Amino acid sequence: MAYVITQRCCNDASCVTECPVDCIRPRPDDPGFATAEMLHIDPATCIDCGACVEACPVDAIYADDELPPQLARYADINAAWFQHHPLDIGITPAPAIQRLPRDRGPLRVAIVGAGPSACYAAEQLIARGDVEVEMFDRLPTPWGLARYGVAPDHPETRGVTEMFGAAFKRDAVRFHLNVDVGRDISHRELLDYCHAVIYAVGASGDRRLNIPGEDLAGSLSATEFVAWYNGHPDYADLRPDLSGERAVIVGNGNVALDVARILTADPDMLARTDIADHALEALRHSGIREVVILGRRGLAQAAYTGPEFLALGRLLDTDIVLDPADLDAAVREALSAPSTDPSTRLKLTVAEEYAARAQTGAAKRIVFRFLASPTALDGHTQVETVRVVRNELRDTADGVIAAATTDSETIDATLVLRAVGYRGAPVPDIPFDPAAAVIPNDRGRVTDAAGRTLPGVYATGWIKRGPRGVIGTNRRDAEDTVTALVEDFTAGHLDHPNHDREALAALLRHRCPNLVDRTGWSMIDTAERANGAKSQRPRQKFTRTDQMVTVARGT
Repeated sequence: MAYVITQRCCNDASCVTECPVDCIRPRPDDPGFATAEMLHIDPATCIDCGACVEACPVDAIYADDELPPQLARYADINAAWFQHHPLDIGITPAPAIQRLPRDRGPLRVAIVGAGPSACYAAEQLIARGDVEVEMFDRLPTPWGLARYGVAPDHPETRGVTEMFGAAFKRDAVRFHLNVDVGRDISHRELLDYCHAVIYAVGASGDRRLNIPGEDLAGSLSATEFVAWYNGHPDYADLRPDLSGERAVIVGNGNVALDVARILTADPDMLARTDIADHALEALRHSGIREVVILGRRGLAQAAYTGPEFLALGRLLDTDIVLDPADLDAAVREALSAPSTDPSTRLKLTVAEEYAARAQTGAAKRIVFRFLASPTALDGHTQVETVRVVRNELRDTADGVIAAATTDSETIDATLVLRAVGYRGAPVPDIPFDPAAAVIPNDRGRVTDAAGRTLPGVYATGWIKRGPRGVIGTNRRDAEDTVTALVEDFTAGHLDHPNHDREALAALLRHRCPNLVDRTGWSMIDTAERANGAKSQRPRQKFTRTDQMVTVARGT
């Protein structure tokens, strides 16, 4: 028997360091780790010890003889990866973690943000020794995209939040939630109370299409739509128009697949998740019967991952429609070539299977359109149609690009969702690169316009490297940033704060009467879980800030 990693792998890589025979790939130091869709266990080397199962924060690992039927294919997917990437025998010892000097007193670090990248940074810090972490978020809740970005029908992916919650129970980490850094407290003030500040604010914005009609009613970003159905308080009053029969999603990454799934899923199934009540009610009355996913490039260049694409086929009463013509000569050649990477092969193989499926006349359809780009959204005050141009792939000095042809068409649709990528936003008083939409940095050390390092200022996560990777990818990123910070502290490059953490707590209580601390968050969390249990749901989210503050106060 061997163990198998399945669809919900988060690339956290906790399992890698626990494996006694070093049979999980890719490892964080391997060249392909940053772009890997998931990790894999070599079936020929696995000794059935179960250490990886215990370490996995999202319950993605099964014994091969205990795989649920819908995940049985992952035994072959794991084995195929090692056929293409033979296991290099020999355990590489994990580098020794850099400990803090014992004679320097506590290192105090403010972390702005409370999502996965922030939490991995806090976890890395408290593992180094005597550290005090002050974690800030402008919302009354922690966990960021793990709470408000993960699709509600993927509850296991949120398992990392349970890991963080357990790690942060001691006072080494303090939560200062419902506090807006830049408004309630400045960057300069944070450095008065802390040796260093790590910005882990993610990429809260979204990229635009820059086409006529993009601001018509019925045109939204997928960022907004995802936040709406996940109960983000900033989007509780969003009113997406679900009255029409067709929605168009522009972009074909995993977020596009998430949105398509939610739009076509059985509301009774969603009622067993933690989807926001307002979204569940709207979806029960939705008229959407077809979702068209537009990808500007070809099938072989699709941005979604193989596991998420494969999972679409398990949707009930929904046909997955893919034109066999999209399986062109280039795709056929890639399928037959031994050199094709297993991740690409999986996506192409699944596409071939979908294209061969007979349509069942199901109540709903998800239609994939490749080499297609919107050129305009038309309608009087509301989106009514989408003008679409056919693209062709061209080889250039910069690689393969999608170039528009003269072939075009019009698609009727009343809802258009752009899912063409997240974008970082500037942080008050911190350098920002508008072209890359990141905080400029050198291995996590924030730099100014001249490339000079700013003492005590660091970045991690998407605001550091751009919106790439999944939740677990942030773990290695945080490790690199924290290593740089600890090196600077040990070398004496960080100024000692002028005030202690109790003074910081007093200042925040004075300025932020609605501050939510860890006890307050625990009360919110407990109340959500209790409310959810009444209807056999994991939780019933509060979607209003004032509701959460009231619960956190115990009133």
